[in-house]
Amino acid sequence: QTFFMDDEVRAKAKLDAVVTVADAKHLIARLDDAPEAEEQIGFADVVILNKTDLVTPEELAEVERRIRAINEHAVIHRTERCALPLDRVLDRGAFDLDRILTLDPEFLEGEDHDHDHDHHDHDGHDHDHHDHDHHHHHAAHDPLVTSLSLRAGDLDPQRFFPWIEQITQGFGPDILRLKGILALKDDPERYVVQGVHMIIEGNHQRPWREDEKHESRLVFIGRRLDADLIKAGFAACAVTPA
Repeated sequence: QTFFMDDEVRAKAKLDAVVTVADAKHLIARLDDAPEAEEQIGFADVVILNKTDLVTPEELAEVERRIRAINEHAVIHRTERCALPLDRVLDRGAFDLDRILTLDPEFLEGEDHDHDHDHHDHDGHDHDHHDHDHHHHHAAHDPLVTSLSLRAGDLDPQRFFPWIEQITQGFGPDILRLKGILALKDDPERYVVQGVHMIIEGNHQRPWREDEKHESRLVFIGRRLDADLIKAGFAACAVTPA
């Protein structure tokens, strides 16, 4: 929150991305016994999944599934001895939602959208991977930290802004990240929001293109989120409620 609230810090430093290093061999055990591990995965923009040479392909797939159950939007890099080009970690612009949406227009699509995962084999070549199942809940483990993707049409700003303020104040300590792009009633421009805990900020991004569907998408990543309550509240903000 310091980067959002402290003007002096913001003037001298930029929050580029949150990078988490995870041990492929022991991550599942840590997720089961340490809430902090789930929080770190939930907050991450980039997950460096290290020591992949110490697990079987089946174990690695399960580790990645667990990561996805917590944070479906993080970029995962498979590594051995954390060998990874710095440009895969630095200058990510993860808190610049305008940039993210320019590079990946479907970033906020939620469960139906495939995200790239960089797989590093022994000779250093990268391979794209797209076959993960993006569902929030699994019989083997119901994570405390989950991601929630919401979608609606045009929103009534008179309803949305009081609602999002109520949500961030009520659930703030448990909201690790939120980000979204909104279509506001009678507004010709896309409105981008992002936040951490109880701090939220927003601004207009650019005019809607004629060929674009006016659609609002919002993603929450947090602990013990009341999904039904949040979904219902968001839907009620729509100009034409669902």
